[in-house]
Amino acid sequence: MVKDRRQLLIKIIFLVSTVALLSAFFIEYILGHQPCNLCIFERIPYLLAIIIILFNLKFNQFEKFFILLLVIVFLFGTILSLYHLGIEQGFIQESLVCDLKSGSNLLSKEEILKQLQEKDISCKDVTFKIFGLSLTSYNILISLLISIGSGKVYFDYDKN
Repeated sequence: MVKDRRQLLIKIIFLVSTVALLSAFFIEYILGHQPCNLCIFERIPYLLAIIIILFNLKFNQFEKFFILLLVIVFLFGTILSLYHLGIEQGFIQESLVCDLKSGSNLLSKEEILKQLQEKDISCKDVTFKIFGLSLTSYNILISLLISIGSGKVYFDYDKN
């Protein structure tokens, strides 16, 4: 029974991570909504989760360790999303993370013109909402639920 719950959780995390990444790319490339730098960073936990789960399939004897990694990855994702929401709501000032492009040294006038033509999206600007909530809000909920679920499975791992 416990093993079945673990396997179900891992499959759900894999599915949610895949859908989250595909949705982000769909919103960006098909619908044309440009993400800010933090939005791009918020994709990293989902990519890491897919990689961790694929490693788990190959090295199943380390399953407990991989579940712990999932807990840590999604806790990081939750904190990053909370930070992003704080910026969106105006509670936190934007940091250099939100403006990484302007920190680079431009060498030619062609690169300067190209930079001027690109739309720089601020981390406080919400360009896409679903039911009135930003994707960051949904990301907090998803990351937190996965963290809690993975944590519960991790701490109950050795129980029968």
